[in-house]
Amino acid sequence: MTREQHEPGSLHELFVAERALENSAALLQRAQELDVPISLLTDRAADALSETVTPQGIVAVCELLDRPLETVLSGDANLVVVLVDVSDPGNAGTVIRVADAAGASAVILAGETVDPHNGKCVRAAAGSLFHVPIARVRDVGAALAACSATGLRTLAAHGYAEEQLDSIELAMPTAWVFGNEAHGLRPEVLELADIAVRIPIYGEAESLNLATAAAVCVYASAMAAHKA
Repeated sequence: MTREQHEPGSLHELFVAERALENSAALLQRAQELDVPISLLTDRAADALSETVTPQGIVAVCELLDRPLETVLSGDANLVVVLVDVSDPGNAGTVIRVADAAGASAVILAGETVDPHNGKCVRAAAGSLFHVPIARVRDVGAALAACSATGLRTLAAHGYAEEQLDSIELAMPTAWVFGNEAHGLRPEVLELADIAVRIPIYGEAESLNLATAAAVCVYASAMAAHKA
């Protein structure tokens, strides 16, 4: 692949602090094998480039990871996660990690959802941004329509839905739709989904947070599909 032909996530350059040299030998060797430029920095300069309190001393310049919507959905997609208007980057990153672990085909960030390249989102995803295809689309209706056109049933997670998670067929190809942490899914989005589904609460908790609810729903579908 030439320098001009970059895939999502392609590495352009590494900046490495003096303190990170010894513990990053294998990484630096691999970068050299791939002809990735490596620039040495002082510890102070590396700290200035990082958003974290205790940075590791390595900063990479990469291609953006998101792809066009039409390229992340295919006829063999069995499980897709759609995040609508999710504002917290930690939640978004955690759900991307859950989707990756559950074997999802793609994650779609729709509406006013946070940028997946946000530093906190990247850290929360713990590498999963490089494993599962990511698409961003402003039009929520277009995102759900694309899922339906691919043969996916759209299930909207909604705390007040009539249907419970344990009462529906979960083995079929599914796109799970999750909404904003504070307000959930807007009524017009719920109307676009095939079925609204709630997770039963057996204890005294009022609700589950977004990332936990997503983990329960996505893994329920993944396990059902693997048993089928």
